[in-house]
Amino acid sequence: MRRTRLSVGIVLALILAVVSTACSQPQEEVPEARPLVIGATLEPDGLDMTTVAGAGTPFVLLRNVYETLIELDGEGGFKPLLASEWTISDDLLEYTFTLDPAAKFASGEDMVAQDVVDSFERSRSEAATGSIRAKWDPVDTIEALDEDKVLVTLSQPSNMWLYDIAGPAGIVVDPAGVDTLDTQPAGSGPFTFVAWDQGNTLKLQGNPDYWGTATRFGEVTFQYYADPNAMNTAMLSGQLDIISNLTVPQSIGQFEDEERFTIHEGTTDGEVVLGFNHRVPALQDLRVRQAINHAIDREALVDSAWGGKGPLIGSMVPPTDPWYEDLSDTYPYDPEKAKELLAEAGYATGLSLRLRIPTLPYGPPAARFIQAQLGEVGIDVEVEELDFARWLDQVYGAHDYDMTIVSHVEGRDIGNFAQEDYYWGYSNPEFSELIEEADTGTEEEQVAKLQEAARLLAEDAAANWLFLLPNIVITTTEISGVQPNQTSLAFDLTTLAARS
Repeated sequence: MRRTRLSVGIVLALILAVVSTACSQPQEEVPEARPLVIGATLEPDGLDMTTVAGAGTPFVLLRNVYETLIELDGEGGFKPLLASEWTISDDLLEYTFTLDPAAKFASGEDMVAQDVVDSFERSRSEAATGSIRAKWDPVDTIEALDEDKVLVTLSQPSNMWLYDIAGPAGIVVDPAGVDTLDTQPAGSGPFTFVAWDQGNTLKLQGNPDYWGTATRFGEVTFQYYADPNAMNTAMLSGQLDIISNLTVPQSIGQFEDEERFTIHEGTTDGEVVLGFNHRVPALQDLRVRQAINHAIDREALVDSAWGGKGPLIGSMVPPTDPWYEDLSDTYPYDPEKAKELLAEAGYATGLSLRLRIPTLPYGPPAARFIQAQLGEVGIDVEVEELDFARWLDQVYGAHDYDMTIVSHVEGRDIGNFAQEDYYWGYSNPEFSELIEEADTGTEEEQVAKLQEAARLLAEDAAANWLFLLPNIVITTTEISGVQPNQTSLAFDLTTLAARS
């Protein structure tokens, strides 16, 4: 039974408000919310972010259609969203969340604690992706204490768990729509899903009955472009209000007219990784992985493939994480050293590797550059381009590749290297132990252990971290509220406004 929230006092207040409004003349008309058109390149592979991998789905739906109990602020801290407050027990094992009494789904149904429990249980079920399920590994039980309170009990302390449930792993879904989330997302956010024309557009509609602060926009259209240059042309011709991320940084000069455009530059958590399949015999040899790292001039790669935008990194940690250290020079560009290492490993000649990449903007240009540079040290690279859906199926899912290039945009994702059966196939008990100790220790121990883990990955040449994806957003001068740093997977529409 759903609770009735209106007390006698609230009912009286509502009556007084109606009478007061009726007596106030003239009534001010609320202006109709304007539409918004956003250019994007990474389209969802599906609409249920619990069961579908890839960053395209949370980019449009997280925070806009689906909400979480808490959310990240701009500094990496936490602030309330669906939960008005939460407490943590002294032993760091029990988290008690109190729902905001106003919280309700877009369907109009009040949100109760059991809805949160059911959503969380779904996220740690076999239906969820491995990445989502892994976020719930520290959790023992989830229960509704009453209609407003949820108790989550951990089996061991976890420094990362609260951070993780501010993302896709922690979304709360409307139980009435749970069977059709792959075609009709159903959440509590300020927008509702309208339609998805695959390969073209995805449309959201402002939720007029949103329980929180009303949205400033009516219909929002995400317009997808396979060719980022076509997206730039659309922006220049007035068809777009926003380019959500400029994926041809060499073209930034086209938007220097300050009377028409505003350029917002910041950072992301997106480590662009040349990933190795550690199941491949040649890549199990540390000397081969070291040789590949030495053979690639990453600074020249960024200049060539990404317009010189994006800092170099040397491990799976962006500069915004508390445990960041500059490890970018662990394997400096040294093709002669690369040849020596390949000869020591028995691959002076004859090593061929398949580089299977998604057709995302950074993929093909980076792949061509790497193909040429590895060819100079004697490694024959066969490049194959896949659309992102095929990449998810064949590379991420079936592990059918030798090397690949993709930007991992999930925050604080160094622990992915410790996941069993993750697509990289990396296995290092020492690294896994460091990740566990970092998660269960004090904050100081977390920083120290994750720094040690990052150094181990770098020295072990577990991958080649090419560069950190920058966040370059272009807007018309009418649009304000853009967050320069992309600190979550969401393109958060709630911060945006437009001058009329």
